[in-house]
Amino acid sequence: MNTMEQLNSVFCQVFDDDDIKIAPETTANDIDGWDSLSHVNLIVAAEAHFGIRFSQKELLTFKNVGDLLKAIESKISK
Repeated sequence: MNTMEQLNSVFCQVFDDDDIKIAPETTANDIDGWDSLSHVNLIVAAEAHFGIRFSQKELLTFKNVGDLLKAIESKISK
């Protein structure tokens, strides 16, 4: 399973919706229930799943799923 597929499964778990299909351009406006609280849950779930940690500065740079994906891939490739 590639990183995007793994991240998609994290989204499905956090939002309790197996029909979610994310793309790099996906934003909070595209997913029902993606608010500030679920965003925190999503970040925590992604960090736990991939065994990584994001800094506050990094979190502020995420504009869409593609930004999150790039950050995850850069951390797991180290």
